[in-house]
Amino acid sequence: MTARAALTSWMKGAQALALAVAVCFTLGASDAGSRFNDLGHRLMCTCGCAQLLGECNHVGCTESGRERNELKAGIAAGASDKEILAAFSAKYGATVLAAPTTQGFDLVAWIAPFAVFAAALLGTILLVRRWSVGKTQAAAQTNDPATEALREKIRRETGSDGGF
Repeated sequence: MTARAALTSWMKGAQALALAVAVCFTLGASDAGSRFNDLGHRLMCTCGCAQLLGECNHVGCTESGRERNELKAGIAAGASDKEILAAFSAKYGATVLAAPTTQGFDLVAWIAPFAVFAAALLGTILLVRRWSVGKTQAAAQTNDPATEALREKIRRETGSDGGF
């Protein structure tokens, strides 16, 4: 088999794999039930139970049924996901969205946790380095004969070897 034939064979295999992946990802994309489930998990119930709209099992919830009906109506009307989310956000406020948007000031909600983690990690690294440098300097300073004599006297008087 020549190099060109092997390359052609690999290209056909890659194309078949790409087609299979595309088909797998688009199988449920147009299904109204899966769309309802996806959007229901991207919205919050406004009754105050702090649950996702698709998961709200709050006994006696007066809001979730009406909001689910609005969601079904939006899907049936053929509105896009962005249009439905924008309509809910306009009607109930930005708190109805389960996750903040990635635009404007809401972007801080996505960046802040990572920035705080990075700052805490950097602070921890600097603190550990400072401690280790302090121990090295202290060990270098305590090797004088007077300190060693004092340590030996303490060991004799206490009957301890310095361990626990």
